[in-house]
Amino acid sequence: MEGVGEQPDLPTAHPGPVGLMAGTAARRVMQSLMRTGQEARFIGGCVRDALLGVQASDIDIATPLLPDEVTRRLRQDGIRVVPTGIAHGTVTAVTEGASFEITTLRRDVETDGRHAVVAFTDDWLVDAGRRDFTFNAMSLTPEGELYDPFGGVRDLRAGRVRFIGAARERIAEDVLRILRFFRFHGRFGQGRPDPDGLAACASLAPLLPSLSGERVQQEVTRILVQDRVVEVWRLMAGCGVVAQILPQALDTDRLAALDRLEWLVGEAHPMAHLAALLPPSLSAATDVAERLRLSNANRSHLLALCAPTVDVHPDLTVTSRRHALQKLGPELYRDLLLLSAASRRTPAVELLEALADAATWIQVPFPLKGRDAIDLGIPPGPDIGLLLAGVEGWWAARDYRPTREECLAELARRIAGRAAAESGSGQA
Repeated sequence: MEGVGEQPDLPTAHPGPVGLMAGTAARRVMQSLMRTGQEARFIGGCVRDALLGVQASDIDIATPLLPDEVTRRLRQDGIRVVPTGIAHGTVTAVTEGASFEITTLRRDVETDGRHAVVAFTDDWLVDAGRRDFTFNAMSLTPEGELYDPFGGVRDLRAGRVRFIGAARERIAEDVLRILRFFRFHGRFGQGRPDPDGLAACASLAPLLPSLSGERVQQEVTRILVQDRVVEVWRLMAGCGVVAQILPQALDTDRLAALDRLEWLVGEAHPMAHLAALLPPSLSAATDVAERLRLSNANRSHLLALCAPTVDVHPDLTVTSRRHALQKLGPELYRDLLLLSAASRRTPAVELLEALADAATWIQVPFPLKGRDAIDLGIPPGPDIGLLLAGVEGWWAARDYRPTREECLAELARRIAGRAAAESGSGQA
């Protein structure tokens, strides 16, 4: 493995664990794992984030202990164990409301770009060498000794996302690392990306369609919510990555315009970022939703943004805005408004009033149900829907102010009017 194992796995001084790593729950787990002299270290992203002074939400721990022994020790000490990935040597310890993912040191036996067959080892350097980037291979003891075998601290300080060893080899082991390269560049990178890493990503981008939609979706969603999403997406498009995963998602100019408006509302929904990249087409949105295996909620949001049922734009009248808000809800209305403004290059100041309505609007549920029509003598069937739709239109035209009693009275009036009309028609 080129470039791996060149540096000894020697500790250097560090201020020590921070945040959850320094809490009583973490100490309890570490003491359980280390009570007979075995070593355990915090590893990966939580160590990287600690060096940056960021509180990590996920705490990973590595140990030479086998999963069965990890489980036995934790349970013996009253710590709940969840077998989250036994086949790959991973269990999750849960205590004091915190969870810790504990994985036995591993080496790769076989990789195919999507999955790895692993064997357990007691060699920390071998385990570190199978990871993706230098700053994700660092580990930290509970006493604060930092192990950095591949220069992760140096790369982190330089704002450089660098593969461990040969970039092409690391990507061939797991093709998802292409997308992770861009995600981490957006989060930690400074200036241009590492040239060797970028060249390897461009060269191996045609392997991306072999990944499952779920794995691609996880990385794409994380990229879409980054502050530097426009820069990163343009890099991905420039080296052929976007063409392999979402060939329709190329409108970075509209995404940039949306990004410039977001200071008005905070961060928009990630599906709004994706919709900005896509053509306003139901078929394109449907294809993307299928490719990414989006959740039902995200799929519905994306389709509603790309093929809206209500025309939302900055020039709507006050009454039209209120009708749109009532029909769509404030979040979907807000995202459609921002997308429309991004397409039109509308100045931010012209959106303030329309966005203020979205911030304060509370949807009012229509007060009638089908049972109300049945109770007034209408048999189940399509007539109920037609009658309720008519009353709902009457209610909306009065700015949603009529009460349930007033709506019931209007429904009764319409039923009586229809009965009278039918009676008159029969007499004629």
